[in-house]
Amino acid sequence: MMIQRRTRILAVACLLAATATLAASGCSKSESSDTATTDSSQGAQAAKTPESSSGAGCSLQTYGAPKLDLKNAVVGFSQSEKEANPFRIAETQSIKDEAKKVGVKKLLTTNAQSQLSKQISDIQDMLSQGAQFLIVAPLNSDGLEPALKAAAAKKVPVLTIDRKVNATACKDYVAFLGSDFVEQGKRAADAMIKTTGGKGKVAILLGASGNNVTTDRTKGFVDQLKAKAPGLEIVAQQTGEFARDKGQQVMEQLIQSKPDITAVYAENDEMGLGAVTALKAAGKKPGKDVKIVSVDGTRNAVQALVNGEYNAVIESNPRFGPLAFATAQKFYAGEEIPENVIITDRAYDESNAKASLGGAF
Repeated sequence: MMIQRRTRILAVACLLAATATLAASGCSKSESSDTATTDSSQGAQAAKTPESSSGAGCSLQTYGAPKLDLKNAVVGFSQSEKEANPFRIAETQSIKDEAKKVGVKKLLTTNAQSQLSKQISDIQDMLSQGAQFLIVAPLNSDGLEPALKAAAAKKVPVLTIDRKVNATACKDYVAFLGSDFVEQGKRAADAMIKTTGGKGKVAILLGASGNNVTTDRTKGFVDQLKAKAPGLEIVAQQTGEFARDKGQQVMEQLIQSKPDITAVYAENDEMGLGAVTALKAAGKKPGKDVKIVSVDGTRNAVQALVNGEYNAVIESNPRFGPLAFATAQKFYAGEEIPENVIITDRAYDESNAKASLGGAF
């Protein structure tokens, strides 16, 4: 499902400087963050420097879009999922905060409420309202073609964040900003191996189907266990749809059908926290009887780690505002943007969770 990579070395020093300067406004609070002070320096995104270049990047000229001053522009942001998830709350707030800081003339925001048809119509509606640049958090890797074609017809550049689309870079969209999801899966596997000693029975709470995040986080985790810990047996893989209530329901079922499970890999924190609730209700001690590793870096998951009910969290940083607008500014300045701008993600474990809680979202 990976789109063809045509990376080019990013002028990362400039981008990181812009990102570090702008990132302070990109930190959002989760539903429980009123009990701690957010450390914006810990929360800032940073782009990795690609190790090699291949093919051309995407410039304003090659994309065929008109030059634009963001301060006189209408920018649209299409959010994919309900903002009950701390990741989505932080992501949307980061875009809003940075648009205001950059001085964008008008920011249009929509939420597809986890419906692909609505995301397509949302994007088309923003184009009808005069959007000149679009930032899109895709619901699925496939299916947005009608919206992308509508944007291309009006020569409106599209920047995708946090999930990839199966489309042609520098034609259907400018670039993808986000994490290396396969690497996240590998790092989660390494954390699982460390906390379990490389032995036990693991259940995977899969994310939603139809997007590269779920596919890649699963592949990274499964391949790493096969290579490094054959003693960790994967006994179940079931989707929790990236939702806490679904994760809880799946865990409740697994406790009955697979009572010998000793570890859970949740492909986002919300499902992991749902698993914690289910395990407690069943009289088990999460973090001890059943080890838990997940991906995201929400305040609630890192707090669970501090409380000893969790074992590790691999971050997937949602604060895209500073990096997205810094990338847009570079694009409109005539610079080439790599097809994939991959960000760095931190990791939380028992050694740093308490000190790093302020950097969680």
